[in-house]
Amino acid sequence: MTDLLDLHDVLLADLDGTLYAGPTAVPGALDAVQHAAKRGVRTVYVTNNASRRPSDVAEHLRELGFPAADADVATSSQAAAAMLAGQLPQGAPVLVVGTAALAAEVTAVGLGVTDRTEEAVAVVQGHSPDTGWRVLAEATVALRAGAVWVACNLDPTLPTERGPLPGNGSMVQVLRTSSGREPQVAGKPAPALLLDAVRRNDAQRPLILGDRLDTDIEGGHAAGIPSLLVLTGVSGPADVLAAEPDLRPDYIGADLGALTATPEALAPGPKDGWSVEPDGDALVLRGEGDPLDALRALCAARWERGSGPVDVRADGPGAADALRALGIGGDSPSSATVDRENQPRSPEQ
Repeated sequence: MTDLLDLHDVLLADLDGTLYAGPTAVPGALDAVQHAAKRGVRTVYVTNNASRRPSDVAEHLRELGFPAADADVATSSQAAAAMLAGQLPQGAPVLVVGTAALAAEVTAVGLGVTDRTEEAVAVVQGHSPDTGWRVLAEATVALRAGAVWVACNLDPTLPTERGPLPGNGSMVQVLRTSSGREPQVAGKPAPALLLDAVRRNDAQRPLILGDRLDTDIEGGHAAGIPSLLVLTGVSGPADVLAAEPDLRPDYIGADLGALTATPEALAPGPKDGWSVEPDGDALVLRGEGDPLDALRALCAARWERGSGPVDVRADGPGAADALRALGIGGDSPSSATVDRENQPRSPEQ
């Protein structure tokens, strides 16, 4: 039997919500990554976080038990530096809006760092909790003078123990407003970070692992790389059922244990034990069995007809149980409306 791991040589794994949630590993993730390593399939840890050095990210992963060398971590700060290096001559001075970790990636690719606006030929912007008005003002002047602008990511928020707080995307919006410019983007869902990770690791058959449709899965589409969505973080069943074409995963799994299932079992499509029929603008689910198979069957039927929220009705107790298990909520087990706003959500990453 061919499982999903057999088809790929490198796993490009998102972190928060896919591998860990704060200080603890997501159930099933550690065993899955260790098993993949024994099978000769490397995991590259891909993160939009530009505020930490790759070595710091790797250390946290190792503390949780993941096999992670420093070189196994791919950050948006590395991708942003690579983007700049491809456009600027060696030693070109760059104004850094971000942390010392981002500045280190800029110098690592042979570029210079400056805090003098009149010298800067480029601006690179990543998250830092210390970013203030003065550096944003200097960056605005540089951008108005024509400096190249690369943003590490456009994440509007970042997760904290106090809930979502302003992320790099919120600070990028400040410079958009003040400069009238649009940045080049390194991090997901833009393809640069993922493609840079593929190139650096000589991956021939990569697979993206993620919990968010609007970063991980959309990034996979942009980079032309297949993706596995795991339901352990931000995006839930209602989100994937309503997804626009560029946000639809190739495979759907409960968690990373899905890597040892067959591709056919994980792919959206008709599934044994389940039938889905249209009823006007609604979908009617019949049958019994694995609720995730019901979701895969529902996704195939919904995506064939369009996208966006849809009313899903259960015909029979097995279907009603599946919809309850999926959290596709309604007030009764026989009629459930897929509503993105009512799905449980993890903090944005």
